[in-house]
Amino acid sequence: MSAAKLFVLGLGPGDPELMTVKAARILAAAPVVAFFAKRGRAGHARRIVDGQLREGAEELRFEYPFTTELSVENPRYLAEMGDFYDGCAVQLAARLQAGQDIALLCEGDPFLYGSAMYLFDRLSADYAADVVPGVTGMSGCWSRAGLPMTHGDDVLSILPATLDEARLLERLKSCDAAVVMKVGRHLPKISRVLREAGMFERAFYVERGTMEGEFITRLSAREDGPAPYFSMVLVPGRRGAR
Repeated sequence: MSAAKLFVLGLGPGDPELMTVKAARILAAAPVVAFFAKRGRAGHARRIVDGQLREGAEELRFEYPFTTELSVENPRYLAEMGDFYDGCAVQLAARLQAGQDIALLCEGDPFLYGSAMYLFDRLSADYAADVVPGVTGMSGCWSRAGLPMTHGDDVLSILPATLDEARLLERLKSCDAAVVMKVGRHLPKISRVLREAGMFERAFYVERGTMEGEFITRLSAREDGPAPYFSMVLVPGRRGAR
């Protein structure tokens, strides 16, 4: 095993001041910094750390072959994304084998829907790895919205909006509070299901939480069109005396 280490850094939801002291310290010393980005975009994680990298650090930009263009059910999705992550892991392994520590950036928390976990899976058996947790996007959003989410024995569900309506409704009916992620074009479906579950009136919509351009409103006041990538729907739990 190489003496070099892979540091997987959770950077928080977007506000650079929400990055942990530990992540900032590791980042400032890392000779190699790797990050994911959508084609033609700077990369959200890279923007968070702008101005904080070690002078002369090598930057490895991993550009997704696609993001929302294919559904996860499409046979191409798993095959091509698997090849992409394999290629990224090979690049990181070469640096680690050469004795270079790497800071692999991830917005939010790396182990909560984070792309960085797929490289951790491929490398952690052969190389030392340290995962630094980060403030999650959902906690950043509910804090900015001023929404206490769970009370006492409330059950919280975290749901991807990509679920079909029947499964989404089933999950919502079995919880007290909910976070619906991966909103995008699914916002009308989310609204329909929340109405059927009796949760629509207490749901909130948060867009770009903790970031420039932040927008927070009740879901009932938001038009039913598609939502941007950095958006989620929050349904706080029971409000009565505990």
